[in-house]
Amino acid sequence: MGPMRRFLFATALAALPALPALADPIPLSDLSGYLNDLRTAEASFTQISDDGAIATGTLYIQRPGRMRFEYDDSELLVIAGGGQVAIFDDRANSPPEQYPLRRTPLNLILARNVDLDRSGMIVAHEGDETATRIIAQDPEEPEIGHITLVFTDEPVELRQWIVTDSTGFETTVILGGLEEAGNIPARYFNIPLELRDRGISD
Repeated sequence: MGPMRRFLFATALAALPALPALADPIPLSDLSGYLNDLRTAEASFTQISDDGAIATGTLYIQRPGRMRFEYDDSELLVIAGGGQVAIFDDRANSPPEQYPLRRTPLNLILARNVDLDRSGMIVAHEGDETATRIIAQDPEEPEIGHITLVFTDEPVELRQWIVTDSTGFETTVILGGLEEAGNIPARYFNIPLELRDRGISD
């Protein structure tokens, strides 16, 4: 599996240190409610790949189904929209790699209705004095990998995630603080438009 393909299935977040003293985790119903209420958001992010590579940038989310990673000091752009994920890399002399969003663990948080209580979805749910961590997978397609989500409380906020692909490759994304983004331009999530703007045939 090439680095770009690995990136897709691992779009995010290296693991936190081992959790200290256990505490009651935030209930799954509260976490589901938080994600379902998250409509448009923007945040700075730091991405750490399994090989130690570090990148920074800005993340845009418009639920359901849309996400955009703009990288600082890089020719890389990742767009999720229209049921697809596309990885644009100006360093490559080829069209962007594209994959169905449903085949990536990120689909679990971009779904129209997030239900973390769904049977077979949650592999782990634990907390300590500082954070709650859950590991989620698609119970119908566990082979595509899983996503670890880390939340803080009062108020509930998503702070980072780790995507683990089918090969075990991990990508960690640490969020600088999600802020409501209001009206994000629709073109940010329009893969066909991005292809046209770059002179690439779909």
